[in-house]
Amino acid sequence: MSSGVQGAPSTWESQRSFDELGRPLRDITFCVVDLETTGGSAAGGSMITEIGAVKVRGGEVLGEFQTLVNPRSEIPAFIAVLTGITNSMVSDAPPIESALPAFLEFAAGTVLVAHNAPFDVGFLKHFNEQQGRAWPTFEVLDTAKLARRVITRDDAPNCKLSSLAKVFNSTTTPNHRALSDARATVDVLHGLMERLGGLGVHTIEELQTFSARVSTAQRRKRHLAETLPHKPGVYLFRDDRSRVLYVGTSRDLRTRVRSYFTASETRSRMGEMVGLASTVTGIECATALEAEVRELRLIAEHKPRYNRRSRFPEKVHFIKLTREPWPRLSLVRRVLADEADYLGPFSSKKTAEKCLAALHETFPVRQCADRLAIQPSRAACVLAEMGRCLAPCDGSVDATTYAAVVRQLRDTLLRRPDEVVEAINVRMAALAADERFEEAGIHRDRLASFIRAAARTQRLSALTGCPEVVAARREDDGRWAVHVIRHGRLAAAGIIPPGADAHQYVVELRASAETVTGAPGPVPAATAEETEKVLRWLESPGVRLVEVDGEWTCPVAGATRHLALHDAVNQSRLSLVPFEDRRDLSPVHQPAR
Repeated sequence: MSSGVQGAPSTWESQRSFDELGRPLRDITFCVVDLETTGGSAAGGSMITEIGAVKVRGGEVLGEFQTLVNPRSEIPAFIAVLTGITNSMVSDAPPIESALPAFLEFAAGTVLVAHNAPFDVGFLKHFNEQQGRAWPTFEVLDTAKLARRVITRDDAPNCKLSSLAKVFNSTTTPNHRALSDARATVDVLHGLMERLGGLGVHTIEELQTFSARVSTAQRRKRHLAETLPHKPGVYLFRDDRSRVLYVGTSRDLRTRVRSYFTASETRSRMGEMVGLASTVTGIECATALEAEVRELRLIAEHKPRYNRRSRFPEKVHFIKLTREPWPRLSLVRRVLADEADYLGPFSSKKTAEKCLAALHETFPVRQCADRLAIQPSRAACVLAEMGRCLAPCDGSVDATTYAAVVRQLRDTLLRRPDEVVEAINVRMAALAADERFEEAGIHRDRLASFIRAAARTQRLSALTGCPEVVAARREDDGRWAVHVIRHGRLAAAGIIPPGADAHQYVVELRASAETVTGAPGPVPAATAEETEKVLRWLESPGVRLVEVDGEWTCPVAGATRHLALHDAVNQSRLSLVPFEDRRDLSPVHQPAR
């Protein structure tokens, strides 16, 4: 559900200073504006004929602004009848080129308020752009949108300005003149604030995120956030038995947690969770990456019932190329120290099976599950009769030939996916030529599963094979964030203090970092999700490598170079699938931070 305020950035995307957090409404200067125009669309040629505005703070009127505007065109008769503004009245009025800069100077540093703000602000922005000026970074409050969250049908039949003015006993009756309507909107604004104050809304941030879907019981628990700092970190909601209900992360712990009680969180599951919560614990983190990693680890440890994602990182699958006289591909749940090669991890067994099918279609290695003697002697299976297996079981292939196929398969898994890509592309082309599009689609999905798995394995293995990587990046506040990564696991994180010796700080951070031992497989020391978060940070703009122990490289001809094509195909498919048919599509979670 959208809020009544538009244009304010979330604290996750734009970390605010302490002074900007929790600004009381009584300290905010509002500029309530109303326009009269010749029509409903600035882009369609309609012009502004009058601007009226009232500046208020703490219930006190600080000033008023009013000017007619010469539209340089005839005012339609029905508009003149509605507003009372005639052509003769505006003939000597200043043009918009003079009126708009004067208004923007009057409104500077305020929160803009309008009833149906997209209309009024849209006109102002349109002509400001026409005049070649940058639009000031106003926060905007729409009293019409806010009223729809507060006013019931028992209060008023609708949320028109005239109806709301009656509800709140406005001293000014709206009459389609800009200043009068702005004065009436001031009274409506104060009336709405009075009602919201009774619901625990006392700051502009709470007003920005207000939703009537948040219950009074939820709002009463907002004191649980007051002990948390305005720092980045992880927060844990617990019930009265100290069981963890939910784990989240934010750049500002207090502001984010307070939003659960004051309105921005309107998901029914979260409302239920807040109803059960008795305490909220915050864990401060030096950097945003450390917070994200701690969140993953805590979710995996506690498996909170209200976290949908990342609860079971251990439920993964791998494709294993076995080490035995006659190697085969096998679907397994864990990686062993057996010198075998592994592809994965796969979070879905179905996806792993698609990938396995793509490999078997390209390489005719045996698919039987038991071990074969060095010199087997038994009957061939059906796959051999179909030409899909080299059939070492009945001596149809010698060890040298079979080993050569296995080497190609291993090279495909670890370095070059070209064999699988070419084989399946040829197969898809043949099926498409025969108009067997459904079968071609099956092969396309198998190829995509393989490409993604191979690219993931190659990227993960490249980092997890390094005993240590130390990297730094200058953050938005000018300070340097430093991370120590060992075998793909975040071992330490810190921010170099202003004026400190950077080299010495890094030395001390490395000395205090977690000891991490290597292990076999693409993700030996952390979950795949953690290592991928670390990789995304390492690959982000501005990161500088301080120290690399080992070789952090990915194959030039690896699977990653094929990803863009398959991702583009997938996005194209999604845009063509009717919404009701998207049974396999999951919503993207975008928490407000």
